[in-house]
Amino acid sequence: MSVAQFLATKHPTAFSFEVLPPVRGKSIEQVFKTIERLLPFNPAYVNITTHRTEVVYREVSAGVFQRTTERTRPGTVAIAAALKGRYGITTVPHMICSGYSRSELENELIDLSYLGITDLLVLRGDRAKGENRFTPENDGHAHAIDLCHQVERFNEGLMLDGSEHEALGDKFSFGVAGYPEKHEEAMNIETDIEHLKAKVLAGAKYVVTQMFFDNKRYFDFVERCRKAGITVPIIPGIKPLTTLSQQTLLPKTFHIDFPMELSTEFSRCHSNDDVKALGVEWAIAQARELKQAGVPSIHFYSMNAAAGVEAIAKAVY
Repeated sequence: MSVAQFLATKHPTAFSFEVLPPVRGKSIEQVFKTIERLLPFNPAYVNITTHRTEVVYREVSAGVFQRTTERTRPGTVAIAAALKGRYGITTVPHMICSGYSRSELENELIDLSYLGITDLLVLRGDRAKGENRFTPENDGHAHAIDLCHQVERFNEGLMLDGSEHEALGDKFSFGVAGYPEKHEEAMNIETDIEHLKAKVLAGAKYVVTQMFFDNKRYFDFVERCRKAGITVPIIPGIKPLTTLSQQTLLPKTFHIDFPMELSTEFSRCHSNDDVKALGVEWAIAQARELKQAGVPSIHFYSMNAAAGVEAIAKAVY
């Protein structure tokens, strides 16, 4: 059963979370520990993030630098397969435009088909470090909707070169991202929702929101989407706070607001432990209200906060 099929069934508010591939050269064991810590809460699915290739300059001799490319967190497809095989859970690798050509993405779709992994989260991805605007790779996609179209054409048996291929497995089913406080590059929330609607019309079966700390933002966003004709499930994304630096880092990086009550409490924190306690308390309140409202699932951006997500899940599920 795909994530989309599961979300279409009648069920209590489900639990899902996101993990990062290990930094290049590190073991997968930490990922396994995170999964095993959160398995008791019966996750409906687990997302695995994907990270773009970055340009790196390394000094090879005095004053001489060599330009290379490097993906600091490779292994998304392999980790999705490893988790599926080891734990039998539904895995959802992220597929991004950022740092990938169309042919590289097609090869990834082929690999995933062979592995029987057919759930995806389709995203544009981040800008390259130091860039003020997003620049696609040569022969890459500029927008997530373009990647949605590529996945759908692949589902129809069409390769990039125009040739047809036989069915490699089940068709891909994918979700996309939504932004309750609008995407940073959108002119306004109305145009942002129109872009989201276009991705749904292009085949997206559900929406997962960027993190937010004020549930009213989520509920207002869902209402706006429904009025715009978007009928697919909209999954709220929650992130527990963990560090003092997030007081400025999260608003700057993700262009989100802290509600006044949270910002007041955050300013009273003196250590990361204080922030973690506040993050768990705030996320529990958010999750309880969302669950009471009957959302189909709550997605947790666990990253390196598995202990916090575990504490939240114990209180809510």
